[in-house]
Amino acid sequence: MIYKHASVLLNEVIDNLKLKPDGVYVDGTLGGGGHTFQIASRLTEGGRVIGIDRDEEAIEAAGKHLRVYEDRVTLIHDNYEHLPEILKALDIPAVDGILLDLGVSSYQLDNPERGFSYHVDAPLDMRMDRQESLTAKTIVNEYEEAELVRILSDYGEEKCARQIAANIVKRRAEKPLETTGELADIVYASIPIKMRREGGNPCKRTFQAIRIACNRELEVLEDSLSDMISLLKPGGRICVITFHSLEDRIAKAVFKQKENPCTCPPEFPICVCGKKPEGRQITKKPILPSAEEIENNKRAQSAKLRVFE
Repeated sequence: MIYKHASVLLNEVIDNLKLKPDGVYVDGTLGGGGHTFQIASRLTEGGRVIGIDRDEEAIEAAGKHLRVYEDRVTLIHDNYEHLPEILKALDIPAVDGILLDLGVSSYQLDNPERGFSYHVDAPLDMRMDRQESLTAKTIVNEYEEAELVRILSDYGEEKCARQIAANIVKRRAEKPLETTGELADIVYASIPIKMRREGGNPCKRTFQAIRIACNRELEVLEDSLSDMISLLKPGGRICVITFHSLEDRIAKAVFKQKENPCTCPPEFPICVCGKKPEGRQITKKPILPSAEEIENNKRAQSAKLRVFE
């Protein structure tokens, strides 16, 4: 299968990174390499992009796409949560810009083998890094009912989380759940007919929640953003593209805290905690894709870009 992924908010990312021809940049979620290609094309001698991805297939595909710029691109199969260690190994103390384009690539969604999609019957996998041991199959077959409720509620914002979790536990008692089709059937049967008519496919929230849990997506984002900001040079920028409210909330909260870290009570006339701002939010409100982009790429519809300098 050809690795195909449309880079969301591409022009907006390039504009907001404020690229320097000899700068050093990190694409922490390489995917098909679309953003990295455009960054690399604007660099000159001394400029460099480090592209990181959890998915080996993405690294392989991006390597072919980026071959023309192999003198200025370094590709690494890893999780962006390890960026401090990655830069240390490369002897890079700080960088001029970082990009995170979160969520799942079109290739991962469209490839039946990966188990991300509820549109086709496939093995319950959902791993972004196939070297990891935890799969969606493990989650739905082995997690306690209360933990399934938490995952569906917190990560999928699913109103029928209790009913879905109860039905998963009931069905797996008969035989282990093996495929996305089996999970989709359970979700569909658990949601009242009236609610099925609202907000698109009723499986979307459950599949999103299990995928997030399987890949520790929110945990990694929350734990990594602060470290990433500390790796920026003065004037360096980080761009974060999110695709649902939970990711956006984390980016917004971290950026706000980094801009105003003071913990003094509001009634104090001056700051005595000594915590200094680490930069500023460039985007008080997120940048959204244009109507034209959404028309050309439906998956861009929920994208939001936040930028911190």
